[in-house]
Amino acid sequence: MHDWLADNPEIRAVRVAASDLNGVARGKRMPVRFADKVATDGTRFPMSVLNLDIWGEDIEDSPLVMESGDRDGVLRPTERGFMPMPWLTTPTGLLPIWMYHEDGRPFMGDPRHALASVQNRLKAKGLTPVVAVELEFFLIDDAGGRLRVPPSPRSGKRRVAGEILSLRALDQFDDFFTELYDACEAMDIPADTAISESGLGQFEINLMHQADALRAADDAWLFKMLVKGLARKHGFAASFMAKPYEDYAGSGLHMHFSVLDQDGNNVFDNGTDAGSDMLRHAVQGCLAAMPGSMLIFAPHANSYARLVPGAHAPTGIAWAYENRTAAIRIPSGPPAARRIEHRLAGGDVNPYLSIAAVLGAALNGIEDSIAPPAPITGNAYAQDLPQVPSTWADAISAFESSAEVARIFDAELVRNMLLTKRQEAREMAELTPEEQTEIYLDSV
Repeated sequence: MHDWLADNPEIRAVRVAASDLNGVARGKRMPVRFADKVATDGTRFPMSVLNLDIWGEDIEDSPLVMESGDRDGVLRPTERGFMPMPWLTTPTGLLPIWMYHEDGRPFMGDPRHALASVQNRLKAKGLTPVVAVELEFFLIDDAGGRLRVPPSPRSGKRRVAGEILSLRALDQFDDFFTELYDACEAMDIPADTAISESGLGQFEINLMHQADALRAADDAWLFKMLVKGLARKHGFAASFMAKPYEDYAGSGLHMHFSVLDQDGNNVFDNGTDAGSDMLRHAVQGCLAAMPGSMLIFAPHANSYARLVPGAHAPTGIAWAYENRTAAIRIPSGPPAARRIEHRLAGGDVNPYLSIAAVLGAALNGIEDSIAPPAPITGNAYAQDLPQVPSTWADAISAFESSAEVARIFDAELVRNMLLTKRQEAREMAELTPEEQTEIYLDSV
């Protein structure tokens, strides 16, 4: 960490940041002369800060606030170390941090620790998850009274249409994407292919796989922060909202994963297109946990507008080979690369919690060794399938009562999530859809 600062003498300010339950970065700004101290000793702020609502307000009935005296946690640097913040005018170094108790125990209300716990459970079984994510987002002109596609910096025109895999759509914002890729390289975020998607001004960028789930989640969290900041630098907004436009498909965060044994072999591969028994057990774990985990995959009021049959977001609980209408897809390809694609999460998720929910569910299935139902074929939307919760209220209830969720997440995080979402649901019920959009546009 100290070497990075020495190698970047232009840095004038430092930010330290941790993820709250909504994936919002919470932290501090300080002059660079104090950077060595925070890199060595960490910093402190209230534990309740990682359990704020989407407005950044305290959770009224949280035991982390008045009941405990709003006590401090100790924030220590993650293994990621310093990185630049290319969207800011002032040369600034960002230091990701995570929270511990005073005695050194992890604060299990921290979403990064929730994922670390799942990864450690896998490690104890000699298993290493290999994770990659695909992130969809919208570029939006929000300067007027309604959301619109930004005018192309090249032509000055607005393309009011979804343009799937359109090179022209990418060309219209070429300067933005060139700067985005340069920034990803500077932040060591492994951004791969970019494509245009079916929504207005909607794009997707894949992040390369990592044999470290925490690293993959860091990449996704930092990438969302970068895209939103860089878009504002270019004069428009970028949003990972699940559904900013009523008449167009929403944004997802699809997760691909395989699992390696201690010898580096893919445990989902048995040399056939079907994959191994362990693959099917992991699939069953993911299917069984879907109803209870829906609050993780669709955490906001707007999230449920995306989950409409026929709108490229899964609603039925099913799996299939090479079928994007199913919630769980097994992609084709060489058997050695056999993997699971989990397609349920929206772009508005907290990546740490979403990846933890998927890997934890897969581990449940591996531990239970239960076979899934037969894979479906054809259009999942046209079949009589069990459905995921379709409302925020139902998802909150399912999360609270889920035995699968209780195996994945610490009871403290489950409690904090429930308190947060119930408070948000009460407040959101008083707002119009336009007011909700204004809140979610930049925050998620």
